[in-house]
Amino acid sequence: MRLDILNRGYSPATKVLFALIRLFSGHPVPDAAKLVFYRPDFYGARAKEFTHEAMRGPSDWSVGDRELMAAYVSKVNESAFCVGAHTATASQAYQDGLRVAAVLADLESAPVEEPLRATLRMLGKLTAEGKVSAGDMREVLSAGVSPRQVEDALAVCVAFNTTDRLADAFGFEVLSPEGFQAGAKYLLKRGYR
Repeated sequence: MRLDILNRGYSPATKVLFALIRLFSGHPVPDAAKLVFYRPDFYGARAKEFTHEAMRGPSDWSVGDRELMAAYVSKVNESAFCVGAHTATASQAYQDGLRVAAVLADLESAPVEEPLRATLRMLGKLTAEGKVSAGDMREVLSAGVSPRQVEDALAVCVAFNTTDRLADAFGFEVLSPEGFQAGAKYLLKRGYR
């Protein structure tokens, strides 16, 4: 059920900003952006800062890798909006939509390097079960993932487990393919600020 709060309750300045975004992009403002503008002091400012750091901060994972992690976590959570948004963004970042689609269809046979596969496997288990074991972590580290990369991947997992749940709780509208592509272009250019 979509909550009406995403359609109202903004300051006049924010409403003007939304109108300008729609005018220049040709697409409505995604509900994810509307949510962070609704109560920036409570959720929005902190969420944008944390997510931007996880997705665009310094990391040995590429932007494409982190966007694929976001899409994969979202797939495990069955969050249609976030799967669409981050599949489009990962596809643009990699310039390889077939690779992204292959990972989301079947991680074990997808054409990705073993460190990324092991990390995605661990993020999937953590998302589905809410926990991982020391053995799970040893498997990721033995695949060639550094402890810092594990931390970075876990930050992506936290950001998107939170966002996925909010997307579903607020009933985020699933965009058209063109809308997701436009959003992906924006995220790759500006990040999550």
